[in-house]
Amino acid sequence: MNVSIPLVAVLGAVVWLAWRYMGLRAWHVVVCLLFGFFLAATSAAPEIRRLVTVLVQAVSKN
Repeated sequence: MNVSIPLVAVLGAVVWLAWRYMGLRAWHVVVCLLFGFFLAATSAAPEIRRLVTVLVQAVSKN
């Protein structure tokens, strides 16, 4: 998946902006990271990856 590094950078920027300006607490960030980490180990991970790929391709075509 070629889009993983830029998408991670965009999501990281969104989290940083939410932390900086929307009052996101450090423990919220930790919970989100742990949720993502454990979600990646489930059987839903390939389907989520496919869905994200389709969404990114749809956005990049427009």
